[in-house]
Amino acid sequence: MCMKRGTQLSRLLELVEQGETVVIARHGQPVAKLIPARKKKELPIGIAREDPLAPPGDEWWRAISDGEIEDWLRGK
Repeated sequence: MCMKRGTQLSRLLELVEQGETVVIARHGQPVAKLIPARKKKELPIGIAREDPLAPPGDEWWRAISDGEIEDWLRGK
């Protein structure tokens, strides 16, 4: 949508909020485009809501043992 000079910014933002893309032109040449801002993506349903990604405390930060590495490599 192209609009002529003198249009209020708040009106243009209303159009953008309704899903429109607004092109601002100077002397018939496009110079800017107003588009809706992307919404912040949330974690997929359930991830980290009930169970935190890391357990409380500092235990998770310790180096893993050779046995844990071997188990991980075997897919255990």
